[in-house]
Amino acid sequence: MIKSKYRVIIALLLFFAGMLNYLDRAALSVMAPLIKGDLHINDAQMGILFSAFFVGYCLFCFIGGWGADRFGPRKVFGFAAAIWSLFCGATALVTGFGHLMVVRILFGIGEGPMGTTTNKSISNWFPKNEVGRAVGFTNAGQPLGAAIAAPIVGLVGLHFGWRIAFIVIALLGFVWLAAWLLLFRDKPEQHARVSAEERQLIVEGRPATRRVQDSNGKDQHSLWYYVFSKPVLGVAAAFFCFNYIQYFFLSWLPSYLTDFQHLDIKSMSIIGILPWIGATIGFIGGGIVADALYRRTGNFLFSRKAVIFSGLLIAAVCVMLTAYTRNTAGAVALITVASIFAYMTPQACWSLLQDIVPAHRIGTAGGFVHLLANLAGILSPSITGFLIQYGGGYQSAFLLSSCLSLLGILFMAVLVRQNKVNALLGKQPVAPAMKNKLIEH
Repeated sequence: MIKSKYRVIIALLLFFAGMLNYLDRAALSVMAPLIKGDLHINDAQMGILFSAFFVGYCLFCFIGGWGADRFGPRKVFGFAAAIWSLFCGATALVTGFGHLMVVRILFGIGEGPMGTTTNKSISNWFPKNEVGRAVGFTNAGQPLGAAIAAPIVGLVGLHFGWRIAFIVIALLGFVWLAAWLLLFRDKPEQHARVSAEERQLIVEGRPATRRVQDSNGKDQHSLWYYVFSKPVLGVAAAFFCFNYIQYFFLSWLPSYLTDFQHLDIKSMSIIGILPWIGATIGFIGGGIVADALYRRTGNFLFSRKAVIFSGLLIAAVCVMLTAYTRNTAGAVALITVASIFAYMTPQACWSLLQDIVPAHRIGTAGGFVHLLANLAGILSPSITGFLIQYGGGYQSAFLLSSCLSLLGILFMAVLVRQNKVNALLGKQPVAPAMKNKLIEH
């Protein structure tokens, strides 16, 4: 029994990083009704602004993952947090559409490394049998940040103005940065406060520790062998389809509640919390369910795919029903249920990636997956804005999101299969007798 578990502190640091990250990026959508009036911005332009964030974000998902492998997550995450906090605060200084778009791109550059650097940190600090729960818990901070964005940013904006709200959030980011630099090290082996027993547990149980080498001890496969493999692309595709729904909600849910459901900003700030509480439950619950399935079946791939399939399917049904729901209570209930199940998906994708890519490639490969997945951040807000302004309105936006969720299931089923993962890693297939033995235990 390990008396001191320093990795709990690591999990809390990553949890609060995710919370601040999503609080920052949700702030614009919460303040959108005020900003549109103040800066004379229409819905189509607001959609472009939401998407502009992901221009810088997507590129630095990959660069951040590569940096985490090369320089370690401590330096990369510290630099990223400083940049995103700085440009979140700079939002308070904008005077028009063009100025705000430049700030959003630079803000996205700062936030880009977060997901892949978090995954690299978990890979370094947690044994394999804790990965699902670790990913679920640390990422649960993200929707919780979006949840508290509605009341905190909304109420601060109403009382002190939307510019002050962005300054307050920026200051919180710098406080977290100080804690990160003080408490975090790249690996438990480098931290004096980690006990020898805990260090041994983590090192011996790390996921994806294998490294395929040739007779000279060099890597047999290049980075691109893993990055462009079918299993990795399948994970990226499923992640993209989830992200389309996520960024639709993150960018347009406050406007949907005020413009379509006719809530005032104060009511929206309170009711808008519910879907993000549901998302938090989904993140944590998905990790618990995935780890429980793994313990029961001994099949890591199956445990993650089962969570992804069920999460995307139920989310697709609920989002489709929302398109035909006119009353506020019914719509919010369906969106909340959709959030619970949709948010079971990303933690399963992250932990699945750790099992199909060697540890020394996890940061860069994860960065590439995150880059592809977050192209949804460029497409979803803009497409939704144009649909609202010129197309079929919110109904068509909900229907498109539902269809993409179903498409994610198809990609995962076709591309991420055990034989393809075995071939990627040069592993021999498990014999039927051995497979039954694993399931029994």
